[in-house]
Amino acid sequence: MLVQIAKTDTDILKCREVIQLLRPHITNEILLPMVKEMIGEGYILAFIERNGKAVSIAGYRYLQYLYTGKHYYIDDLSTLTEERGNGYGGILLDHVIEEARKNNFAAVTLDSGYARFDAHRLYLNKGFILSSHHFSKKL
Repeated sequence: MLVQIAKTDTDILKCREVIQLLRPHITNEILLPMVKEMIGEGYILAFIERNGKAVSIAGYRYLQYLYTGKHYYIDDLSTLTEERGNGYGGILLDHVIEEARKNNFAAVTLDSGYARFDAHRLYLNKGFILSSHHFSKKL
């Protein structure tokens, strides 16, 4: 399965359905300019395509913190509902992990909502650990 990196408007738009499944608040009108701005800030949008359609995506970025050092943070990981169970999420996680290793990064990190049990099982099976609680405050 070939992991591709979205570099063109066409690639980004190909990922729209998978992104909006995970992030339904991202409308068609804001998706392309928002993702392009994020790419300009270092966001990488990886995807797996099947029959000309993106079926799974991983969005990640480089960060460096005092507690983890250099690492990739996975913002988004999503697979079309009808394509789940085919290993695409695992392939994309492996891709991000391998890219982090190539760059001698210390870790790959992500946050996940409490009720996403299938996703949690995947992360745990890939060697991730539950290392903290993430707190946020909407403004």
